[in-house]
Amino acid sequence: MAEVKGRFQAHLEVETEAGALLGESRIRLLEAVDKFGSISKAAQHLPMSYKSAWDALDDLNNLADLPVVTRNIGGTGGGGTQLTEYGRKLVAMFRAVEDEYKSAINQLHQATAEAAGSDKATLQRLLRRITLRTSARNQFSCTVSRIEEGPVSARVFLALDENCELEAQVTRESVGHLSLASGREVIALVKAPAVFLLAESGVRTSVSNHLTGVVSRIHVGAVNAEVVVDLALSRTRHVTSVVTTQAVNDLGLAVGTSVTAAFQSTSVILTTFG
Repeated sequence: MAEVKGRFQAHLEVETEAGALLGESRIRLLEAVDKFGSISKAAQHLPMSYKSAWDALDDLNNLADLPVVTRNIGGTGGGGTQLTEYGRKLVAMFRAVEDEYKSAINQLHQATAEAAGSDKATLQRLLRRITLRTSARNQFSCTVSRIEEGPVSARVFLALDENCELEAQVTRESVGHLSLASGREVIALVKAPAVFLLAESGVRTSVSNHLTGVVSRIHVGAVNAEVVVDLALSRTRHVTSVVTTQAVNDLGLAVGTSVTAAFQSTSVILTTFG
């Protein structure tokens, strides 16, 4: 039998049952955005659907320690999009690790161990967050700021950003089970249908969470529509709502419209690592 010669091909990616979450496709998307300065042009170049490109970038921005991309709404072609310095470092780090992985899998551990401690820790946190398997459209990396415990349940306040706070209501048992305490890193999950939109400015409701922002994207279906809102206090963070198509018309929603996204504290699901 003739000897078959060849070589191993290795590709670095983080994969779940839903597919690769951080790998060649998303890194190529970031590289294309950096090159073209436009999500639509980047999506056409890859190619991938415009919606998939938006969703991927939204997820990365919501889960990363620092913004990965920044966007300007409006303008020719729907506005510009740029990688941040952190986004470029993320791409460079991924490519560097990938090169080591391809050239010598058995040297990967040594190569990553020699990486800068803070950069390595940042990448590890991001990889850990995006491997989370969930159907919730909204995933926010937060830090517990304080907890107010009652006889049965507890109000957990979460720092989304310096000037933005969320509230979750969980059982006292969950506080212990998740080891929740001030300073604890958590992922807050909110399903898109649980988020409703208010078009009038300054309107408050009985629900605990109100996030003001500007509509950046609307994907309209036959019955329902997906509305993405860039948060005013953190324009690199986004919240997604699923409402009826009729509601989009009734509220006069369009790209650039100022809205408030609201949801109950009981609609917030918390998850921790380790």
